[in-house]
Amino acid sequence: MICYNCGCTLSEHDFCTNCGADVSIYKKVIRISNNFYNEGLEKAGVRDLTGAIQSLRQSLKFNKNNVEARNLLGLVYFETGEVVAALSEWVISKNLRPKKNIADDYIDMVQSNPTRLDTINKTIKKYNQALLYCHQESKDLAIIQLKKVLSLNPKYIRAHQLLALLYIDAEDWQRAERELKRCEQIDVGNTTTKRYLKEVDLMLHPEEAEETKGQRRKKKEPGEDILRYQSGNETIIQPLDVKEPKGVSFSAILYLLIGLAIGVAMTVFLILPARIQAARDGVSEQLKTVSEQLAAESATTNDLQQKLDTLQRENNDLRTEMQAYVGTDGTIQTMDNMLSAVDDYLKDPGDVEQVASYLESIQNEVVLAETSASFQAVYKSLLEAVGPSVAKTYYEDGMAAYRQEVYADAIQNLEKAYIYDAGNIDVVYNLANAYNRNEDYVNAAKYYQIVIDNFPGTERAKRSSDYLEEINSAQG
Repeated sequence: MICYNCGCTLSEHDFCTNCGADVSIYKKVIRISNNFYNEGLEKAGVRDLTGAIQSLRQSLKFNKNNVEARNLLGLVYFETGEVVAALSEWVISKNLRPKKNIADDYIDMVQSNPTRLDTINKTIKKYNQALLYCHQESKDLAIIQLKKVLSLNPKYIRAHQLLALLYIDAEDWQRAERELKRCEQIDVGNTTTKRYLKEVDLMLHPEEAEETKGQRRKKKEPGEDILRYQSGNETIIQPLDVKEPKGVSFSAILYLLIGLAIGVAMTVFLILPARIQAARDGVSEQLKTVSEQLAAESATTNDLQQKLDTLQRENNDLRTEMQAYVGTDGTIQTMDNMLSAVDDYLKDPGDVEQVASYLESIQNEVVLAETSASFQAVYKSLLEAVGPSVAKTYYEDGMAAYRQEVYADAIQNLEKAYIYDAGNIDVVYNLANAYNRNEDYVNAAKYYQIVIDNFPGTERAKRSSDYLEEINSAQG
C-alpha cells in the first residue's frame, strides 16, 4: 500500500513516515475495497456472476484505482456476454496501470481477431433489432433475431432472458424454461432469471402451488342448508336435508312385474310379426337390386380392363418422369436437403456444421441462379446465419495446411471459407497466396484482383498489386 499524498510505501503506522500524512482512514477504505474484491472473487468462483458484479462495483466505489477488481469485473461482464462493458473496464484498467497489466492480454484477445470483432458487432446489432421488433409487436421476427444472436454469442444472458420472455408471452412454457435454465448455468444468482423461472414453474407445475392451499376446503354460509367444498378446481354443492329412501315396497315390485309381462306380450303378438314381414320384403328388394348390378358390371368388365391397361401404361410413363425429380440428384432431393438444413438450424442454431454440409450439397447439385426467388432467399438467409462460424473453421484449417505447405488442401479449405465469408480480407488474400504458391497463377491473379478492388487503400491491397505485377511480368 502506498501513500496517497507522496506515493511512498506505507508502514504499519497510521501516518506516512515520509510526508507525515494521516492515512488511517485511507487504509480502512483500501481494506474495505479489498474485502469487496475478495467477496466478488468468491462469488465468481461459484458462478454467481450477478453477485460478483455487485461486490466488484462496491469495491470500485471505495477505490476506483483497484486494478485487480476492475480486471475481474471485465472478465465477469465478458462471461455474461457483455463484451462492450468488459472492454470498457479493461481500457480504464490499462490507463490506470499502463505496464504489467493483464488487461493488455484481454484487450488483444478481442481486438486482434477481426472475425471476433465482426461477430461482436453483429451480435449487438441483431439484439437491438430484436428489441425494435418487440416494440413493433413483431414477436416472431424478434425470436428469429434472438436465435441468431445466441448462435453468435451463446453466453449473452440478456438475449436468453428476452427470448424466454417472448416464449412466456406466447405461452410456450417448455421453451421458456429451457432458456432460463441456460441462464442459470451461466449465472446462478441472476434475480431476473429467478423471477421469470418462478412464473414458468407456476404454469408448468400448478399442483405444487395448490398444495399449500389444501386439497379440499368446506364452507357453509349462515342460514343455508347446503354444504359447499372445493375439490381441485371444482366447487361441489350438496344439500343437507336430502334423505335417501331406505327400502322398496312389495307393491312397487308387483306393478313392475305386471308392466314387464304386458310389454313382452305386445311385442310377441303385435310388433314382431310386422317386423318379420318388413324384413322379408327388404331382403327381396335387395336381392333384386344386386342382380341388376351384377348384370351391369359384367357388361362393363371388358371396357374397364381396357382402361386399366391404358392407365398402367400412363402410370409407367409417370413413374419414369417422377424419378427425375425424386432421384438422388433430383429436385425433391434438393428441396429435402434445404428443409433438413432449415430444420437442423431451428432445432440447434449452434450446430452449424450439419447445416453447412446441407448447403454444400445444394450448391453442388443445382445452379442457384436457376432456382426460384424464395429458394434463393432461404439459401442466402441460412448462408448468412452459419457463414461466420463455418468460415472461421475452414479458414483455420486452410491456414494450418498453408503453413505446412500443403497448398492443395489449403486452397480447398480457403475456397470454402471464401464462399461463407467473402468479405473477409484475410480469407481472400491468403487464398490468392495459396494459389500463387501452388503455381496456379490464373486463379492467384483473380483473387489478388479481388483484394485490390474490394479493399482499396489497405496494406494487403498494396501487396496484392505487387504480386499481380510479378505474375503479369512472368507470364508476359
